[in-house]
Amino acid sequence: MAKKHITLQHSESVIVQAAAQIYSAYIASGRAADGDNTKYLKQSIKDAITIARSVDDAVISDGEME
Repeated sequence: MAKKHITLQHSESVIVQAAAQIYSAYIASGRAADGDNTKYLKQSIKDAITIARSVDDAVISDGEME
């Protein structure tokens, strides 16, 4: 099997980290049953994006100030 290289932008890697934490919480809580792994993985990504957008709307970072 050939190795595939993935290059993520910083914002994407932050969302990956958040989604992984959310997904692991689903697994630890027992909500992600054996047959529902893909469903909860996709939900974790959606949740992480929702959190990121909410933070972006609520916070003005130094780079966004004019």
